[in-house]
Amino acid sequence: MRATPSAASGILIGLVSALAFGASGPFVKTLLEAGWSPASAVFLRTLGATIVLAPLGVWALRGRFAILRREWRLVVGFGLVAVAGAQLCYFAAVSRMPVGISLLIEYLAPVLLVLAAWGRTRRAPRSRTIAGSALSIGGLVLVIDIAGATPDLLGVLFALGAAVCLGGYFVLSARPTDLPPVALAAGGLLVASLALGSALLVGVLPASAPLVDVELLGSVVPWWVPLGVIVLVATAFAYVAGIVAAGRMGERLASFVGLSEVLFAVLIAWLLLGEVPSVVQAMGGALIVAGVILVRLDGAKRPTPTALDLPAPTAVPTP
Repeated sequence: MRATPSAASGILIGLVSALAFGASGPFVKTLLEAGWSPASAVFLRTLGATIVLAPLGVWALRGRFAILRREWRLVVGFGLVAVAGAQLCYFAAVSRMPVGISLLIEYLAPVLLVLAAWGRTRRAPRSRTIAGSALSIGGLVLVIDIAGATPDLLGVLFALGAAVCLGGYFVLSARPTDLPPVALAAGGLLVASLALGSALLVGVLPASAPLVDVELLGSVVPWWVPLGVIVLVATAFAYVAGIVAAGRMGERLASFVGLSEVLFAVLIAWLLLGEVPSVVQAMGGALIVAGVILVRLDGAKRPTPTALDLPAPTAVPTP
């Protein structure tokens, strides 16, 4: 079946959105290696994106602020879990492990939701879902590469925490609401900024953001160059592009296009940081993606969320 012009343009925009989201991990790692703490990097990312997206959120509401008051629990949950929690765990994982490995583990979120539903309802999922879950779990073992190297257990736990928060995003985004997507994204970013800023201020989270030059593509650039890419490209632009793409493609197609974020993140990390996964890890990554595809195909007839990495309609909470 040929894609309609709207769907075809949606696929192109969705790929650009996934590329933008995939840049967040590699670019933030240049700051982390310069002494920035994950919490400080996430706070400045969410604060900058809030400033950019807040006017769009207000415009999307068109004066219907009663919806925002009515949905305050959704906005707060979205901000704390899907934005602050997912990004903080992902950036913490990236500070200890390669970007691609961290993102692949985070992509286990759909599988974790399947296992949680299985445990809660005591009803086994369909065979395709079980097969997809088994493939992804097997892929996780290869990605960690226990036999080839000593895995960073804390980094793995952080990445799994990002997957859990991403699962929370799936649950929250599946909740019916009249709140426009841009307004939800802007509101969630604002909540995350306030929460992270408060935690940094009182010392609950370590604050470190030395304003020093960093290495980028073989050159030395000011700290605000990678931060600007993270805020403007990997967050604000990626959100808006993702929303447009999801509207043109539909939920099911958008969810599969979003998987390209892993490939883009690995390629960018290779170019920027020289991070190249081993053959075993690449095989594990392929198994994880294949397993997630099976799980999503099995759930295609049921309403499902459409986003991954950092909360957005076409890619992972990268995070």
